[in-house]
Amino acid sequence: MTTLEQRKSILNLYNSGITPDIIALEMDLSQEDITNIIKEAAVNQESETTTKTTSNKRPTMPLISSLYLDTVVNIDLAIKQAQRRVWQVLKIKSDFDISMEETQNILQGFAGSKGTFVILYIDLVESTNLSMILPVDSLTTIIRAFTQEMSMMIAAYGGYVLKYVGDAILAFFVVTEYDKEKKQDNNVYLPCINAVNAACSMIRVVCNGINPILNQYDYPELGVRIGVDVGESAVVQYGWDTHSKNGKVVMKDAHLDMLGYTVNIATKMTSMAKPDHIVIGQMVYDLLDEKLKREFRLLPISTEMWNYVSNYTGGKIYDLYESIT
Repeated sequence: MTTLEQRKSILNLYNSGITPDIIALEMDLSQEDITNIIKEAAVNQESETTTKTTSNKRPTMPLISSLYLDTVVNIDLAIKQAQRRVWQVLKIKSDFDISMEETQNILQGFAGSKGTFVILYIDLVESTNLSMILPVDSLTTIIRAFTQEMSMMIAAYGGYVLKYVGDAILAFFVVTEYDKEKKQDNNVYLPCINAVNAACSMIRVVCNGINPILNQYDYPELGVRIGVDVGESAVVQYGWDTHSKNGKVVMKDAHLDMLGYTVNIATKMTSMAKPDHIVIGQMVYDLLDEKLKREFRLLPISTEMWNYVSNYTGGKIYDLYESIT
């Protein structure tokens, strides 16, 4: 029997565009079990939709945001499956597709307003050198394999890919009903710890899953930097994504994006990380349990390189912490 946490992880992976057969491998469950859970969720969602009255209230955020997910992600199995999928991408070109529909659905609930989100930014190290030494087809194949595996890890830990920026990925984790006056609020703790654990797992997948396969094909190894921070961001609509058929527009979807200091800060923090390391903001660090805190140390950095002052720190420099290993 699957647990509530496992079911939520399964649905989150499926909503991110990952097929039931891949989810079954990731979760070490039968494909039949995965399919039944997806079907049951679809029936429940349809039932809720038909009984729900129209209102201006923000839709309820996913329950997965309030679950501790490191206990249900089998990282050793994820590494093995990453090796298999990367081999497929390099050898026979896998048909893996990534859907942004769920991301847009989540953002729709915040459209035109601000919300609290944990932002995760992951960037390839020295990707410019890769583009100079690799043929275009090899480079695009490697980037595709990288984004595929990182997207799956983000989804497994309850996050959503906001956008792909060249060889980088910007993702977010939803914080539900966060009270600024309660810094240790459980609603922000769980998304933060899930994001940090996701970052740790992403580095392990790159080092132990992707790179060994790249070595077999004499490709250079990948290195990554990851930044994680939490705070308010505004969700804005940049027009519409139109879908046409026979020259006629048949559907329009709002194109939503996120902006604000937290997004900018997380991006800047990432550039200060060493290869295969994580940098987190002070607010994220303060929310971690003692076990995870021991995995980080204060990042010594000059005010010339980092002079961000936050309300959270009472007008003082907002400290950064780097992973030890």
